[in-house]
Amino acid sequence: MKRILVAHKAADGSLVDVETQFKGTATRPILMLGSGGAERERAILATLPGKAELSARGSLPVLLGGGLGHALGELLDRTPDDLPVAVVDKEDDILALTRLRQRFASPRIRWICGPDASRALAELTSWQEDCGGGPLLPLVHPFYFRLDRPWYQEIRRHAEASSRFDFWRKAVQPRFREASPRLLLITSKYFLMGEVTAACERLGIAHHLLTIDDKEVGGTEFVARLLHDVLTFKPDCILTLNHLGIDREGVLIDLLERLQLPLASWFVDNPQLIIHLYKNLISSWTTLFTWDADNIPELRAQGYEHVCYLPLGTNPDRFRPGLEKLPSRLFPTRVSFVGNSMVFKVEQKLRKNHFPEALLEGYQETAAAFTASPERSIRRFVLNDTRRASAYEALPTDELRLEYEAMLTWEATRQYRAECAAAMLPFNPVIVGDAGWKDIFQTQAPWHLHPEVSYYDGLPRVYPFSDVNFNCTSQQMKGAVNQRVFDVPAAGAFVLTDWREQMDALLEPGKEVIAYHTPEEAAELAAYYLAHPAERKQIAQAGRRRVLAEHTWEKRLSSIVMTMQSIYGR
Repeated sequence: MKRILVAHKAADGSLVDVETQFKGTATRPILMLGSGGAERERAILATLPGKAELSARGSLPVLLGGGLGHALGELLDRTPDDLPVAVVDKEDDILALTRLRQRFASPRIRWICGPDASRALAELTSWQEDCGGGPLLPLVHPFYFRLDRPWYQEIRRHAEASSRFDFWRKAVQPRFREASPRLLLITSKYFLMGEVTAACERLGIAHHLLTIDDKEVGGTEFVARLLHDVLTFKPDCILTLNHLGIDREGVLIDLLERLQLPLASWFVDNPQLIIHLYKNLISSWTTLFTWDADNIPELRAQGYEHVCYLPLGTNPDRFRPGLEKLPSRLFPTRVSFVGNSMVFKVEQKLRKNHFPEALLEGYQETAAAFTASPERSIRRFVLNDTRRASAYEALPTDELRLEYEAMLTWEATRQYRAECAAAMLPFNPVIVGDAGWKDIFQTQAPWHLHPEVSYYDGLPRVYPFSDVNFNCTSQQMKGAVNQRVFDVPAAGAFVLTDWREQMDALLEPGKEVIAYHTPEEAAELAAYYLAHPAERKQIAQAGRRRVLAEHTWEKRLSSIVMTMQSIYGR
Protein backbone atom coordinates (compact mmCIF):
# COMPACT_ATOMS: atom_id res chain seq x y z
CA MET A 1 0.00 0.00 0.00
CA LYS A 2 1.22 3.52 -0.74
CA ARG A 3 1.89 5.69 2.27
CA ILE A 4 2.18 9.44 2.70
CA LEU A 5 4.19 11.14 5.42
CA VAL A 6 2.96 14.30 7.12
CA ALA A 7 5.49 16.28 9.18
CA HIS A 8 4.20 17.86 12.42
CA LYS A 9 6.36 20.83 13.33
CA ALA A 10 6.66 23.22 16.27
CA ALA A 11 6.43 27.00 15.94
CA ASP A 12 10.19 27.20 15.47
CA GLY A 13 10.02 24.75 12.57
CA SER A 14 11.50 21.78 14.42
CA LEU A 15 10.04 18.36 13.74
CA VAL A 16 7.97 17.07 16.65
CA ASP A 17 6.11 14.13 15.13
CA VAL A 18 5.57 12.15 11.94
CA GLU A 19 2.15 11.02 10.78
CA THR A 20 1.89 8.11 8.36
CA GLN A 21 -1.21 7.97 6.15
CA PHE A 22 -2.11 5.03 3.92
CA LYS A 23 -3.57 6.13 0.61
CA GLY A 24 -6.54 4.27 -0.80
CA THR A 25 -7.14 2.12 2.30
CA ALA A 26 -9.29 2.22 5.40
CA THR A 27 -6.19 2.00 7.61
CA ARG A 28 -6.11 4.84 10.10
CA PRO A 29 -3.12 7.22 10.17
CA ILE A 30 -0.35 6.37 12.63
CA LEU A 31 1.53 8.95 14.71
CA MET A 32 5.10 8.12 15.60
CA LEU A 33 4.93 9.69 19.08
CA GLY A 34 1.41 10.97 19.59
CA SER A 35 0.47 12.65 22.85
CA GLY A 36 3.37 11.01 24.69
CA GLY A 37 5.85 13.15 22.79
CA ALA A 38 9.58 12.69 23.24
CA GLU A 39 9.14 10.82 26.54
CA ARG A 40 7.20 8.11 24.75
CA GLU A 41 10.23 7.44 22.58
CA ARG A 42 12.72 7.60 25.46
CA ALA A 43 10.61 4.96 27.25
CA ILE A 44 12.13 2.46 24.81
CA LEU A 45 15.23 2.56 27.01
CA ALA A 46 13.40 1.52 30.19
CA THR A 47 15.09 -1.90 30.16
CA LEU A 48 18.56 -0.55 29.37
CA PRO A 49 21.06 -1.61 32.08
CA GLY A 50 23.58 0.78 33.55
CA LYS A 51 27.01 1.31 32.03
CA ALA A 52 28.76 -1.08 34.40
CA GLU A 53 26.30 -3.89 33.78
CA LEU A 54 26.43 -3.35 30.03
CA SER A 55 30.21 -3.61 30.12
CA ALA A 56 30.10 -6.73 32.29
CA ARG A 57 27.65 -8.47 30.00
CA GLY A 58 29.35 -7.32 26.82
CA SER A 59 25.87 -6.49 25.47
CA LEU A 60 25.43 -4.66 22.17
CA PRO A 61 22.36 -2.34 22.05
CA VAL A 62 20.27 -2.56 18.88
CA LEU A 63 17.60 0.08 18.29
CA LEU A 64 14.79 -1.23 16.09
CA GLY A 65 13.58 1.98 14.43
CA GLY A 66 15.37 5.30 14.67
CA GLY A 67 12.31 7.41 15.46
CA LEU A 68 12.96 11.13 15.86
CA GLY A 69 16.28 10.57 17.59
CA HIS A 70 15.18 11.11 21.21
CA ALA A 71 15.89 7.50 22.18
CA LEU A 72 19.05 7.30 20.07
CA GLY A 73 20.52 10.43 21.62
CA GLU A 74 19.84 9.23 25.15
CA LEU A 75 21.18 5.78 24.28
CA LEU A 76 24.52 7.31 23.31
CA ASP A 77 24.57 9.34 26.54
CA ARG A 78 23.73 6.39 28.81
CA THR A 79 26.23 3.91 27.39
CA PRO A 80 30.05 3.81 27.53
CA ASP A 81 31.73 6.09 25.01
CA ASP A 82 33.45 3.14 23.32
CA LEU A 83 30.35 0.91 23.12
CA PRO A 84 29.04 0.37 19.55
CA VAL A 85 25.30 0.56 18.94
CA ALA A 86 23.25 -0.44 15.92
CA VAL A 87 20.11 1.07 14.42
CA VAL A 88 18.00 -1.20 12.21
CA ASP A 89 15.60 0.94 10.19
CA LYS A 90 14.32 0.13 6.69
CA GLU A 91 12.01 3.17 6.38
CA ASP A 92 14.02 5.25 3.90
CA ASP A 93 11.28 7.84 3.47
CA ILE A 94 11.07 8.50 7.20
CA LEU A 95 14.85 8.64 7.53
CA ALA A 96 14.94 11.21 4.73
CA LEU A 97 12.30 13.31 6.52
CA THR A 98 13.95 13.15 9.96
CA ARG A 99 17.53 13.42 8.57
CA LEU A 100 18.47 11.11 11.42
CA ARG A 101 21.56 9.65 9.76
CA GLN A 102 22.92 13.15 9.10
CA ARG A 103 22.19 14.30 12.65
CA PHE A 104 23.76 11.21 14.24
CA ALA A 105 26.89 10.65 12.23
CA SER A 106 28.75 9.11 15.17
CA PRO A 107 31.27 6.35 14.34
CA ARG A 108 29.76 4.41 17.24
CA ILE A 109 26.55 3.85 15.25
CA ARG A 110 26.11 1.07 12.70
CA TRP A 111 23.14 1.93 10.47
CA ILE A 112 21.47 -1.13 8.99
CA CYS A 113 18.96 -0.02 6.39
CA GLY A 114 17.22 -1.32 3.29
CA PRO A 115 14.14 -3.49 2.73
CA ASP A 116 15.85 -6.92 2.45
CA ALA A 117 15.34 -8.59 5.81
CA SER A 118 17.82 -11.39 5.17
CA ARG A 119 20.48 -8.84 4.29
CA ALA A 120 19.69 -6.84 7.40
CA LEU A 121 19.96 -9.95 9.53
CA ALA A 122 23.25 -10.94 7.92
CA GLU A 123 24.66 -7.43 8.35
CA LEU A 124 23.56 -7.35 11.98
CA THR A 125 25.21 -10.71 12.60
CA SER A 126 28.41 -9.56 10.91
CA TRP A 127 28.45 -6.36 13.00
CA GLN A 128 27.92 -8.44 16.13
CA GLU A 129 30.94 -10.60 15.32
CA ASP A 130 33.08 -7.55 14.48
CA CYS A 131 32.20 -6.13 17.89
CA GLY A 132 33.37 -9.22 19.77
CA GLY A 133 30.34 -11.47 19.49
CA GLY A 134 28.53 -10.21 22.59
CA PRO A 135 24.78 -10.78 23.01
CA LEU A 136 22.48 -8.33 21.25
CA LEU A 137 20.17 -6.15 23.33
CA PRO A 138 17.10 -5.25 21.22
CA LEU A 139 15.33 -1.95 22.01
CA VAL A 140 12.03 -1.80 20.18
CA HIS A 141 10.37 1.39 18.92
CA PRO A 142 6.64 0.43 18.92
CA PHE A 143 5.81 2.73 15.99
CA TYR A 144 7.88 0.58 13.63
CA PHE A 145 6.15 -2.61 14.70
CA ARG A 146 2.86 -0.95 13.74
CA LEU A 147 4.31 -0.15 10.32
CA ASP A 148 5.65 -3.63 9.54
CA ARG A 149 5.45 -6.05 12.44
CA PRO A 150 6.64 -9.24 10.61
CA TRP A 151 9.81 -7.53 9.34
CA TYR A 152 10.93 -6.03 12.63
CA GLN A 153 9.70 -9.03 14.62
CA GLU A 154 12.13 -11.32 12.78
CA ILE A 155 15.03 -9.03 13.62
CA ARG A 156 13.93 -8.86 17.25
CA ARG A 157 13.63 -12.65 17.50
CA HIS A 158 17.17 -13.05 16.25
CA ALA A 159 18.47 -10.41 18.66
CA GLU A 160 16.59 -11.90 21.61
CA ALA A 161 17.89 -15.38 20.79
CA SER A 162 21.40 -13.94 20.77
CA SER A 163 20.79 -12.32 24.16
CA ARG A 164 19.42 -15.50 25.69
CA PHE A 165 22.03 -17.87 24.36
CA ASP A 166 25.10 -15.61 24.25
CA PHE A 167 25.06 -16.64 20.62
CA TRP A 168 28.61 -16.67 19.30
CA ARG A 169 30.21 -18.19 22.39
CA LYS A 170 27.83 -21.11 22.12
CA ALA A 171 27.53 -21.40 18.34
CA VAL A 172 31.21 -21.32 17.38
CA GLN A 173 32.73 -24.52 18.71
CA PRO A 174 34.96 -27.40 17.62
CA ARG A 175 33.27 -29.87 15.29
CA PHE A 176 33.34 -33.68 15.25
CA ARG A 177 34.63 -33.95 18.81
CA GLU A 178 32.44 -36.94 19.67
CA ALA A 179 32.64 -40.43 18.18
CA SER A 180 29.12 -40.12 16.76
CA PRO A 181 28.51 -37.08 14.52
CA ARG A 182 25.47 -34.79 14.56
CA LEU A 183 24.05 -33.81 11.16
CA LEU A 184 21.71 -30.94 10.35
CA LEU A 185 19.88 -31.90 7.13
CA ILE A 186 18.43 -29.16 4.92
CA THR A 187 15.52 -30.86 3.24
CA SER A 188 12.63 -30.25 0.87
CA LYS A 189 10.44 -32.67 -1.04
CA TYR A 190 13.44 -34.05 -2.96
CA PHE A 191 13.10 -37.81 -2.67
CA LEU A 192 16.73 -38.69 -1.94
CA MET A 193 16.80 -36.75 1.31
CA GLY A 194 14.30 -39.27 2.61
CA GLU A 195 16.85 -41.98 1.88
CA VAL A 196 19.60 -40.00 3.62
CA THR A 197 17.36 -39.59 6.67
CA ALA A 198 16.61 -43.32 6.72
CA ALA A 199 20.34 -44.06 6.45
CA CYS A 200 21.00 -41.80 9.44
CA GLU A 201 18.45 -43.77 11.43
CA ARG A 202 19.93 -47.14 10.44
CA LEU A 203 23.44 -45.96 11.33
CA GLY A 204 22.34 -44.38 14.58
CA ILE A 205 23.57 -40.92 13.52
CA ALA A 206 21.94 -38.05 15.39
CA HIS A 207 20.23 -35.80 12.86
CA HIS A 208 17.76 -32.96 12.67
CA LEU A 209 15.67 -31.87 9.67
CA LEU A 210 15.46 -28.23 8.65
CA THR A 211 12.69 -28.05 6.05
CA ILE A 212 12.71 -25.33 3.41
CA ASP A 213 10.80 -24.38 0.31
CA ASP A 214 12.04 -22.37 -2.68
CA LYS A 215 10.60 -19.09 -1.40
CA GLU A 216 12.56 -19.35 1.85
CA VAL A 217 16.06 -19.64 0.39
CA GLY A 218 18.20 -16.99 2.06
CA GLY A 219 15.11 -15.54 3.76
CA THR A 220 14.97 -14.20 7.28
CA GLU A 221 12.71 -16.92 8.64
CA PHE A 222 14.95 -19.67 7.28
CA VAL A 223 18.10 -18.03 8.68
CA ALA A 224 16.42 -17.55 12.06
CA ARG A 225 15.38 -21.21 12.21
CA LEU A 226 18.87 -22.27 11.14
CA LEU A 227 20.46 -20.22 13.91
CA HIS A 228 18.04 -21.70 16.43
CA ASP A 229 18.87 -25.25 15.31
CA VAL A 230 22.60 -24.54 15.44
CA LEU A 231 22.27 -23.39 19.03
CA THR A 232 19.97 -26.12 20.27
CA PHE A 233 20.99 -29.17 18.20
CA LYS A 234 24.74 -28.33 17.98
CA PRO A 235 25.44 -30.02 14.62
CA ASP A 236 28.91 -31.02 13.48
CA CYS A 237 28.02 -30.16 9.91
CA ILE A 238 25.16 -29.34 7.59
CA LEU A 239 24.23 -31.68 4.74
CA THR A 240 22.20 -30.57 1.74
CA LEU A 241 21.47 -31.90 -1.76
CA ASN A 242 22.08 -29.87 -4.93
CA HIS A 243 22.89 -26.73 -2.91
CA LEU A 244 19.34 -26.57 -1.54
CA GLY A 245 19.05 -23.67 0.91
CA ILE A 246 22.12 -21.85 -0.42
CA ASP A 247 21.13 -18.37 -1.57
CA ARG A 248 22.93 -16.72 -4.49
CA GLU A 249 23.67 -13.58 -2.48
CA GLY A 250 25.88 -15.50 -0.06
CA VAL A 251 23.94 -14.85 3.16
CA LEU A 252 24.08 -18.48 4.30
CA ILE A 253 27.67 -19.13 3.16
CA ASP A 254 28.86 -16.02 5.04
CA LEU A 255 26.94 -17.07 8.12
CA LEU A 256 28.37 -20.60 8.10
CA GLU A 257 31.87 -19.19 7.81
CA ARG A 258 31.29 -17.02 10.88
CA LEU A 259 29.83 -20.02 12.70
CA GLN A 260 32.77 -22.16 11.53
CA LEU A 261 30.14 -24.75 10.64
CA PRO A 262 31.03 -27.04 7.71
CA LEU A 263 28.63 -27.54 4.82
CA ALA A 264 28.49 -30.75 2.79
CA SER A 265 26.61 -30.21 -0.49
CA TRP A 266 26.00 -33.45 -2.39
CA PHE A 267 25.14 -32.94 -6.04
CA VAL A 268 22.94 -35.75 -7.32
CA ASP A 269 22.14 -33.78 -10.48
CA ASN A 270 24.54 -31.99 -12.80
CA PRO A 271 26.22 -29.27 -10.68
CA GLN A 272 27.10 -27.31 -13.81
CA LEU A 273 23.37 -26.71 -14.32
CA ILE A 274 23.26 -25.26 -10.79
CA ILE A 275 26.56 -24.12 -9.34
CA HIS A 276 27.54 -21.41 -11.82
CA LEU A 277 24.64 -19.30 -10.55
CA TYR A 278 26.43 -19.10 -7.20
CA LYS A 279 29.30 -16.79 -8.11
CA ASN A 280 31.92 -15.73 -5.60
CA LEU A 281 30.54 -18.08 -2.94
CA ILE A 282 33.71 -20.10 -2.53
CA SER A 283 34.35 -21.05 1.09
CA SER A 284 36.84 -23.37 2.77
CA TRP A 285 33.95 -24.40 5.02
CA THR A 286 32.12 -25.91 2.03
CA THR A 287 32.81 -29.39 0.65
CA LEU A 288 31.15 -30.49 -2.58
CA PHE A 289 30.32 -34.11 -3.33
CA THR A 290 29.32 -35.06 -6.86
CA TRP A 291 27.86 -38.30 -8.19
CA ASP A 292 29.67 -37.73 -11.49
CA ALA A 293 33.48 -37.80 -11.38
CA ASP A 294 33.59 -35.80 -14.63
CA ASN A 295 32.52 -32.71 -12.68
CA ILE A 296 35.49 -32.67 -10.34
CA PRO A 297 38.10 -30.88 -12.52
CA GLU A 298 35.74 -28.05 -13.46
CA LEU A 299 34.52 -27.55 -9.89
CA ARG A 300 38.09 -27.34 -8.66
CA ALA A 301 38.96 -24.97 -11.48
CA GLN A 302 36.16 -22.71 -10.25
CA GLY A 303 37.96 -22.42 -6.92
CA TYR A 304 36.32 -25.05 -4.71
CA GLU A 305 39.01 -26.46 -2.47
CA HIS A 306 37.21 -29.58 -1.30
CA VAL A 307 35.52 -31.62 -4.08
CA CYS A 308 34.89 -35.36 -3.77
CA TYR A 309 33.42 -38.11 -5.93
CA LEU A 310 30.42 -39.85 -4.38
CA PRO A 311 28.19 -41.98 -6.62
CA LEU A 312 24.53 -42.65 -5.96
CA GLY A 313 23.33 -45.64 -3.93
CA THR A 314 20.28 -47.58 -2.85
CA ASN A 315 18.16 -48.55 0.12
CA PRO A 316 18.11 -52.38 0.34
CA ASP A 317 15.25 -52.22 2.85
CA ARG A 318 13.14 -50.58 0.17
CA PHE A 319 14.43 -52.37 -2.93
CA ARG A 320 14.42 -56.06 -2.09
CA PRO A 321 13.07 -59.35 -3.38
CA GLY A 322 9.78 -60.73 -2.10
CA LEU A 323 7.54 -57.70 -2.51
CA GLU A 324 4.07 -57.91 -4.07
CA LYS A 325 3.72 -56.66 -7.62
CA LEU A 326 1.81 -53.55 -8.58
CA PRO A 327 -1.95 -54.08 -8.97
CA SER A 328 -1.64 -53.93 -12.75
CA ARG A 329 -2.31 -56.43 -15.51
CA LEU A 330 0.87 -55.23 -17.25
CA PHE A 331 3.10 -56.99 -14.69
CA PRO A 332 4.87 -59.38 -14.74
CA THR A 333 6.42 -58.44 -18.08
CA ARG A 334 9.36 -59.46 -20.21
CA VAL A 335 10.82 -55.96 -20.64
CA SER A 336 10.10 -52.70 -18.85
CA PHE A 337 11.60 -49.24 -19.00
CA VAL A 338 11.07 -46.60 -16.32
CA GLY A 339 11.80 -43.07 -17.43
CA ASN A 340 10.50 -39.67 -18.42
CA SER A 341 10.12 -39.04 -22.14
CA MET A 342 11.39 -35.44 -21.65
CA VAL A 343 8.84 -34.30 -24.24
CA PHE A 344 6.94 -32.04 -21.90
CA LYS A 345 10.07 -30.89 -20.09
CA VAL A 346 11.55 -29.60 -23.34
CA GLU A 347 8.26 -27.96 -24.32
CA GLN A 348 8.03 -26.26 -20.93
CA LYS A 349 11.52 -24.78 -21.27
CA LEU A 350 10.74 -23.50 -24.77
CA ARG A 351 7.37 -22.06 -23.80
CA LYS A 352 8.65 -20.37 -20.66
CA ASN A 353 11.83 -18.71 -21.88
CA HIS A 354 11.30 -17.26 -25.38
CA PHE A 355 14.87 -17.86 -26.53
CA PRO A 356 16.07 -15.80 -29.51
CA GLU A 357 15.71 -17.31 -32.96
CA ALA A 358 19.48 -17.68 -33.30
CA LEU A 359 19.40 -20.20 -30.43
CA LEU A 360 16.18 -21.94 -31.46
CA GLU A 361 17.00 -22.57 -35.10
CA GLY A 362 18.15 -26.16 -35.43
CA TYR A 363 18.28 -26.76 -31.66
CA GLN A 364 17.35 -30.42 -32.20
CA GLU A 365 20.44 -30.90 -34.38
CA THR A 366 22.56 -29.14 -31.76
CA ALA A 367 21.25 -31.47 -29.06
CA ALA A 368 21.97 -34.51 -31.23
CA ALA A 369 25.49 -33.22 -31.88
CA PHE A 370 26.05 -32.87 -28.14
CA THR A 371 25.02 -36.50 -27.62
CA ALA A 372 27.50 -37.62 -30.27
CA SER A 373 30.28 -35.39 -28.94
CA PRO A 374 32.82 -36.52 -26.31
CA GLU A 375 32.31 -33.15 -24.61
CA ARG A 376 30.77 -33.66 -21.15
CA SER A 377 29.79 -30.02 -20.45
CA ILE A 378 26.80 -28.62 -22.34
CA ARG A 379 28.01 -25.10 -21.62
CA ARG A 380 31.43 -25.68 -23.17
CA PHE A 381 29.76 -27.39 -26.11
CA VAL A 382 27.57 -24.34 -26.80
CA LEU A 383 30.47 -21.92 -26.36
CA ASN A 384 32.47 -23.92 -28.92
CA ASP A 385 29.58 -23.80 -31.40
CA THR A 386 30.41 -20.85 -33.65
CA ARG A 387 26.76 -20.57 -34.76
CA ARG A 388 25.40 -20.16 -31.24
CA ALA A 389 28.13 -18.97 -28.90
CA SER A 390 27.61 -15.24 -29.41
CA ALA A 391 23.82 -15.45 -29.08
CA TYR A 392 24.19 -17.62 -25.97
CA GLU A 393 26.63 -15.18 -24.36
CA ALA A 394 24.31 -12.29 -25.27
CA LEU A 395 21.47 -13.71 -23.15
CA PRO A 396 20.73 -11.11 -20.47
CA THR A 397 21.01 -13.26 -17.33
CA ASP A 398 22.82 -16.29 -15.98
CA GLU A 399 19.42 -17.78 -15.24
CA LEU A 400 18.41 -17.64 -18.90
CA ARG A 401 21.69 -19.22 -19.98
CA LEU A 402 21.05 -21.97 -17.46
CA GLU A 403 17.55 -22.48 -18.86
CA TYR A 404 18.98 -22.83 -22.38
CA GLU A 405 21.58 -25.34 -21.22
CA ALA A 406 18.88 -27.35 -19.46
CA MET A 407 16.62 -27.26 -22.53
CA LEU A 408 19.39 -28.63 -24.76
CA THR A 409 20.26 -31.29 -22.20
CA TRP A 410 16.63 -32.42 -21.94
CA GLU A 411 16.28 -32.41 -25.74
CA ALA A 412 19.43 -34.51 -26.09
CA THR A 413 18.04 -36.91 -23.49
CA ARG A 414 14.66 -37.02 -25.24
CA GLN A 415 16.25 -38.03 -28.54
CA TYR A 416 18.63 -40.53 -26.95
CA ARG A 417 15.95 -42.22 -24.84
CA ALA A 418 13.58 -42.43 -27.79
CA GLU A 419 16.25 -44.14 -29.91
CA CYS A 420 17.29 -46.57 -27.19
CA ALA A 421 13.75 -47.39 -26.05
CA ALA A 422 12.77 -48.03 -29.69
CA ALA A 423 15.21 -50.95 -29.68
CA MET A 424 12.97 -52.63 -27.07
CA LEU A 425 9.76 -52.36 -29.10
CA PRO A 426 10.10 -55.85 -30.64
CA PHE A 427 9.73 -57.25 -27.09
CA ASN A 428 6.37 -55.56 -26.45
CA PRO A 429 7.73 -53.55 -23.50
CA VAL A 430 5.97 -51.74 -20.68
CA ILE A 431 7.11 -48.14 -20.38
CA VAL A 432 6.48 -46.60 -16.98
CA GLY A 433 6.42 -42.87 -17.59
CA ASP A 434 4.57 -39.81 -18.80
CA ALA A 435 2.15 -39.39 -21.70
CA GLY A 436 4.92 -37.92 -23.86
CA TRP A 437 5.83 -41.47 -24.86
CA LYS A 438 2.58 -41.62 -26.82
CA ASP A 439 3.85 -38.78 -29.02
CA ILE A 440 7.14 -40.62 -29.60
CA PHE A 441 5.81 -44.11 -30.34
CA GLN A 442 2.30 -43.41 -31.57
CA THR A 443 2.67 -45.48 -34.76
CA GLN A 444 5.28 -48.00 -33.61
CA ALA A 445 5.07 -51.70 -32.77
CA PRO A 446 2.97 -52.87 -29.79
CA TRP A 447 3.98 -51.52 -26.42
CA HIS A 448 2.20 -50.49 -23.23
CA LEU A 449 2.26 -47.29 -21.22
CA HIS A 450 1.95 -47.49 -17.45
CA PRO A 451 1.47 -44.24 -15.51
CA GLU A 452 4.39 -42.92 -13.52
CA VAL A 453 4.75 -44.55 -10.10
CA SER A 454 6.12 -43.45 -6.74
CA TYR A 455 9.82 -44.01 -6.22
CA TYR A 456 9.22 -45.17 -2.66
CA ASP A 457 6.24 -47.46 -3.14
CA GLY A 458 5.92 -48.19 -6.87
CA LEU A 459 9.38 -48.84 -8.27
CA PRO A 460 10.29 -51.54 -5.72
CA ARG A 461 7.27 -53.45 -7.04
CA VAL A 462 8.15 -52.95 -10.71
CA TYR A 463 11.74 -54.17 -10.92
CA PRO A 464 11.31 -57.72 -9.54
CA PHE A 465 8.44 -58.36 -11.99
CA SER A 466 10.37 -57.47 -15.15
CA ASP A 467 12.61 -60.09 -16.72
CA VAL A 468 14.72 -57.29 -18.23
CA ASN A 469 14.74 -53.86 -16.64
CA PHE A 470 15.95 -51.60 -19.42
CA ASN A 471 17.89 -48.49 -18.44
CA CYS A 472 18.79 -45.41 -20.46
CA THR A 473 20.75 -42.63 -18.75
CA SER A 474 20.15 -38.91 -19.01
CA GLN A 475 22.58 -36.90 -21.14
CA GLN A 476 23.35 -34.68 -18.17
CA MET A 477 25.62 -37.53 -17.01
CA LYS A 478 27.65 -38.93 -19.86
CA GLY A 479 30.15 -40.73 -17.66
CA ALA A 480 28.21 -41.52 -14.48
CA VAL A 481 25.57 -44.12 -13.65
CA ASN A 482 22.08 -43.31 -12.48
CA GLN A 483 19.96 -44.57 -9.62
CA ARG A 484 18.51 -47.55 -11.47
CA VAL A 485 21.88 -49.32 -11.77
CA PHE A 486 21.84 -49.79 -7.98
CA ASP A 487 18.11 -50.05 -7.26
CA VAL A 488 17.36 -52.86 -9.72
CA PRO A 489 20.07 -55.28 -8.48
CA ALA A 490 19.10 -54.47 -4.87
CA ALA A 491 15.59 -55.66 -5.75
CA GLY A 492 17.10 -58.95 -6.94
CA ALA A 493 16.34 -58.12 -10.57
CA PHE A 494 18.25 -57.96 -13.85
CA VAL A 495 19.19 -54.60 -15.40
CA LEU A 496 20.32 -53.95 -18.97
CA THR A 497 21.87 -50.49 -18.99
CA ASP A 498 23.78 -48.23 -21.34
CA TRP A 499 27.52 -48.36 -20.68
CA ARG A 500 29.05 -45.49 -18.77
CA GLU A 501 32.74 -44.97 -18.15
CA GLN A 502 32.41 -44.81 -14.36
CA MET A 503 30.35 -48.01 -14.22
CA ASP A 504 33.25 -50.44 -14.42
CA ALA A 505 34.63 -49.31 -11.05
CA LEU A 506 31.25 -49.90 -9.41
CA LEU A 507 30.04 -53.19 -10.92
CA GLU A 508 31.97 -55.86 -12.82
CA PRO A 509 30.90 -55.88 -16.50
CA GLY A 510 29.50 -59.16 -17.72
CA LYS A 511 29.26 -60.64 -14.23
CA GLU A 512 27.40 -58.10 -12.09
CA VAL A 513 25.88 -55.88 -14.77
CA ILE A 514 25.19 -56.09 -18.50
CA ALA A 515 25.72 -52.94 -20.55
CA TYR A 516 25.09 -52.02 -24.17
CA HIS A 517 26.94 -49.45 -26.29
CA THR A 518 24.39 -48.94 -29.06
CA PRO A 519 20.64 -49.46 -29.46
CA GLU A 520 21.35 -52.33 -31.85
CA GLU A 521 23.49 -54.06 -29.22
CA ALA A 522 20.78 -53.42 -26.63
CA ALA A 523 18.26 -55.35 -28.72
CA GLU A 524 20.69 -58.25 -29.17
CA LEU A 525 21.48 -58.43 -25.45
CA ALA A 526 17.82 -58.23 -24.47
CA ALA A 527 16.97 -61.10 -26.80
CA TYR A 528 19.85 -63.19 -25.47
CA TYR A 529 19.10 -62.77 -21.78
CA LEU A 530 15.38 -63.23 -22.26
CA ALA A 531 16.26 -66.59 -23.76
CA HIS A 532 18.71 -67.47 -20.95
CA PRO A 533 16.94 -66.99 -17.62
CA ALA A 534 19.57 -68.89 -15.61
CA GLU A 535 22.34 -66.53 -16.73
CA ARG A 536 20.05 -63.60 -16.10
CA LYS A 537 19.41 -64.78 -12.55
CA GLN A 538 23.10 -65.39 -11.88
CA ILE A 539 24.03 -61.85 -12.94
CA ALA A 540 21.19 -60.34 -10.90
CA GLN A 541 22.33 -62.21 -7.78
CA ALA A 542 25.97 -61.21 -8.26
CA GLY A 543 24.93 -57.60 -8.78
CA ARG A 544 22.85 -57.65 -5.63
CA ARG A 545 25.74 -58.98 -3.54
CA ARG A 546 28.02 -56.21 -4.80
CA VAL A 547 25.41 -53.49 -4.29
CA LEU A 548 24.63 -54.61 -0.73
CA ALA A 549 28.32 -54.71 0.11
CA GLU A 550 29.39 -51.36 -1.38
CA HIS A 551 26.57 -49.21 -2.74
CA THR A 552 23.98 -48.56 -0.04
CA TRP A 553 23.01 -45.15 1.30
CA GLU A 554 24.63 -46.12 4.59
CA LYS A 555 27.94 -46.53 2.77
CA ARG A 556 27.52 -43.15 1.05
CA LEU A 557 26.57 -41.35 4.24
CA SER A 558 29.47 -42.93 6.12
CA SER A 559 31.78 -41.70 3.38
CA ILE A 560 30.45 -38.13 3.73
CA VAL A 561 30.91 -38.22 7.51
CA MET A 562 34.45 -39.61 7.28
CA THR A 563 35.42 -36.99 4.68
CA MET A 564 33.95 -34.08 6.67
CA GLN A 565 35.56 -35.35 9.86
CA SER A 566 38.97 -35.62 8.21
CA ILE A 567 38.73 -32.03 6.91
CA TYR A 568 37.03 -30.24 9.79
CA GLY A 569 37.50 -32.44 12.85
CA ARG A 570 39.49 -31.06 15.77
